[in-house]
Amino acid sequence: MGMPFKTFCDSLTARGFAVDSAKSDSNFSKVSMFNPNLNYRIMLAQRNDTLVALQENYSISTNDSTRRLWQKMHDDFEKQIGAWPNMLKDGKDHRIAKFEDDGGYITLTLENTYKPTLSVLYQLK
Repeated sequence: MGMPFKTFCDSLTARGFAVDSAKSDSNFSKVSMFNPNLNYRIMLAQRNDTLVALQENYSISTNDSTRRLWQKMHDDFEKQIGAWPNMLKDGKDHRIAKFEDDGGYITLTLENTYKPTLSVLYQLK
């Protein structure tokens, strides 16, 4: 986070990601990228050519799979950051955990309402 936007996009392109122009805005303040070999998409946001937010949106076929992945990511973030999150929502199929670090926030969201959905949002403070 906080790095030049074009540099970050170029690094993702080098790893096999491509811009989804249908889901990106015309002035590239928000860009959607995907890799056909992975089960998630990335949405990037910039301000003054600086990356300010990144969201990973996972496509997983079952509610149990998203619950397990959410719990694993939650536990991993707790260990990495060394703090418990603020649990904005804590149901079985709808959970939102917001972690705070020196540089920003990580929001981990599980929504198994109509289809299994898991997203991770990284934001600068």
